[in-house]
Amino acid sequence: MTDVAKLAGVSHQTVSRVLNDSPQVRPETRERVLRAVAELGYRPNAMARGLVSRRSRRFGVVTFDTILYGPACMLLGIERAARAAGYGVGIVALERVDRNGVLAAVDTLADQGVDGVIVIAPQQAAAAALRSLPVRPIVVAVEAGQGVGLPSAAVDQIEGTGLVVRHLLELGHPTVWHVAGPDGWGEARDRLEGWRRALTAAGAPIPPPMRGDWSARSGYEAGLVLADRPEVTAVFAANDQMALGVLRAFAERGVRVPRDVSVAGFDDIPEAAYLTPALTTVRQDFDEVGRRSIALLLRLLDADGEVAEPALVVPTLVVRESSAAPGR
Repeated sequence: MTDVAKLAGVSHQTVSRVLNDSPQVRPETRERVLRAVAELGYRPNAMARGLVSRRSRRFGVVTFDTILYGPACMLLGIERAARAAGYGVGIVALERVDRNGVLAAVDTLADQGVDGVIVIAPQQAAAAALRSLPVRPIVVAVEAGQGVGLPSAAVDQIEGTGLVVRHLLELGHPTVWHVAGPDGWGEARDRLEGWRRALTAAGAPIPPPMRGDWSARSGYEAGLVLADRPEVTAVFAANDQMALGVLRAFAERGVRVPRDVSVAGFDDIPEAAYLTPALTTVRQDFDEVGRRSIALLLRLLDADGEVAEPALVVPTLVVRESSAAPGR
């Protein structure tokens, strides 16, 4: 920092103010300091900056089931956003999701001196545990659903489902069958609700949903049942892994996709574009959820009172070869 101050012709304190983004620096002085920083390749020491600001410059993340695509991508998005903000991340991964486990994980991170904690909580048990969290530290929930009582960031699961169901109906399908996610998951609940809302709004019949557990095997088992029902012309699976299982079952039973039945999923896993046929699905912007959750934590650290929660992140419909008009 001394070398930066010397090259820029300013005091050590001025360099510190620029690096901490203080508004009490003239624009021309800030520019001169930043040029010196770039020329010297100076990198501020995070620990030293933390001592000045009385922050550890570390956030904690409580997560679980990181082998699942959604939670794993959410964790990666949060870590990227934290790094971009100059923060490190400590992670506690839970094997079991219950009240005691979530509270213990938050306590562990608080004892490590993190400035705030993000809890990835798509399971309803985790969301319920968040309602009894202690006052410290600052906590932001991710994918915890409504009514959790904490600041939160999330994807609009209901609207994302509406996008894919409306797409299938607009192709001319009389209704859309649904392979739902497991009980106890907020995302499964919201996607089920979004499916029902979209069918109701279109005046389409609502078939009985089938339950899966997010796995390709459960989608395969549901697909074997659906393949024997001639009235089925369109299927929406609550995630791409279950959609993959449906495709396998249909192939075994001689059901042609999309000529006989259209199939769509949710998540847009990397393999979705390379399935046979390529899968129509819904893409979630996990990086944007990560950015919003970190931005919300930073605002809470700087605020004396409550701050406005970010709007839900609207996902994107990705149309591929697995969906078409019925009877093509």
